[in-house]
This record gives sequence, structure tokens and C-alpha cells, in this order.
Amino acid sequence: MAETTPDVENDKCGDLLDSLRRGRPAAGQDPVKRSQIIDGARRVFIDKGFEAASMNDITREAGVSKGTIYVYFANKEELFEALIEEERGSIFKNMYDLLDRADDLRQTLVKFGKVLSMKITSARVIQAQRTVIGACDRIPDMGARFYERGPKRGHDKVVAFLNAAIDRGLLRIDDVDLAAYQFTELCLAGLFRQCIFAYRAKAPSQEEIDHIVRSGVDMFLKAYGTGSLAEEERHQMIALEAKS
Repeated sequence: MAETTPDVENDKCGDLLDSLRRGRPAAGQDPVKRSQIIDGARRVFIDKGFEAASMNDITREAGVSKGTIYVYFANKEELFEALIEEERGSIFKNMYDLLDRADDLRQTLVKFGKVLSMKITSARVIQAQRTVIGACDRIPDMGARFYERGPKRGHDKVVAFLNAAIDRGLLRIDDVDLAAYQFTELCLAGLFRQCIFAYRAKAPSQEEIDHIVRSGVDMFLKAYGTGSLAEEERHQMIALEAKS
């Protein structure tokens, strides 16, 4: 068995080089075909849910052969994870860049909180999270990976932002990890559960999100803000009044 391995590897390399010479992607390397499969899978998972969806359903919806779909994805679980990664990248791309502009702590928290709340409660994200939750009983490892690659990474960025504000003397927090969770929960107060359980017929309005986030930021800064933050905001208010 071991003696044939180099030949197999050489054959694969030869196929890849041959495909490149012909100007066509090698098997499993065509981004257009991969996107076609993922788009079909998205429609099937939304319609049927993870458990009821089958690779045959996805094959028909994507308009590809069963042989083609297995060149790109080994099984339904791998395809679903690829879809979730693509959705996450599309929806949350650049969102955390808002935390890089931290001249005004309060306004930065408000802007970030509003974007976070809007995205988390959008119909697209709610549907994706329901599908993931539905799959977690059968594949708990997938649920753990989903959390680590998405919510946990975002949480770590909020922690880093809060630590930077602590270093500037604007916040005093004993448990930064807990405070980061508290902040995101304040920005979603009541909204996420109402959306995930379909209590709401549609996503919250911008006005409602704005009210909830500003109230949450006020509460957060009253709990963790320092005298230096209060002084900084007082000077900002004086400057604004002078301009007006």
C-alpha cells in the first residue's frame, strides 16, 4: 500500500498541472462551482433545516451531479460548516473595525452596539442561528466550532477594546471578560430572545435599537466609567456648546 502512495500523489499533481495548463480549475478548486453548491445548500437548509436536508436535496437544488458535490465536500456536515463560515464572513465583515476608532469611548460603544444589535437580530442571522442550534444535538462539536470561530472571536475583540480603555484610565473593571458579555447583552436587551423564538414578526427598527443601545451604554459606563471619563466627556460637552 505504501509503495503506491507516491504514484497517487504524482497523479494528483499531474491532474492539477494539466488543469492549470488548460486554464481550468482542478477538481474541487473551481470557486464558481463551489459557490453554486453553497448557494443551493443555503436554500435547502433554510427550507428543511439541517436534520431533514439531504445531499440529494442539495444536489438537485444546486444543479450539480452527486459526484461533483462530493469532490468539494465530504459530507453534509462539512458543507454546512462551509456555508456558515461564508455567511459569517459576509455578514460580519469589518464590523469590529469600529472598535479601532476609539477617540470617543461612549460614541464608539454606541456605534458598535447599534451595528452589532442590527446584525444579530437580522432575519438572515436569526435563521442561521436557528439552523445551527437545531444541528447541535446531533453534532455538538460543530456547535462548539461555530461558537469559537464566531461569537468567541468577536467577544475577544470587545475584551481587547475594553482593556485598551482601562489602560487609558477611562474604565475600571475587575472582570473584563464578564464585562464584555454584559456589554453585548445590554445592546441586545430583550431583542435576541424575541427574535430567535419568533415572538417578533420582523426585526426591530433602527429607532428601537438606538434606544436600547444608548440606554445600555449609559448603564455600562455608569458601572465602569472613571472620573477621567467623566472629565473627558465634560470637556467634550463644553467644546460642543462653544461651537454651537
